[in-house]
Amino acid sequence: MQASETEWTDIEKKIARTAFEQAYKREIDALLKQVQKEASTLVDLNDIWRLHDFLSAKRHEIEGKYDYQYSVLLFIFAELIKEGWLSLNELKGLDQDKLSKVAVLSRM
Repeated sequence: MQASETEWTDIEKKIARTAFEQAYKREIDALLKQVQKEASTLVDLNDIWRLHDFLSAKRHEIEGKYDYQYSVLLFIFAELIKEGWLSLNELKGLDQDKLSKVAVLSRM
């Protein structure tokens, strides 16, 4: 690995943490709205189990995705951009090499 892949300045860490937390909040807020909408349409036990299964899968997905480790953070940012929870502009201030890698990965 190159140094830029493993070293993060204090400023970059702050930018990364803020972007990470914003994306997480957006996804959780969207999930909350979706669950509230789904819950308002429950009519029988099968609907409850369907919602339960959906939430179990979402919990697994979100807990796996939002893993704040610098060694994988560029990949996480790329995925969040692909999914629409984050924009590349929110990562401005990161080293140009990091930004370029995220941009390329987000288009794959």
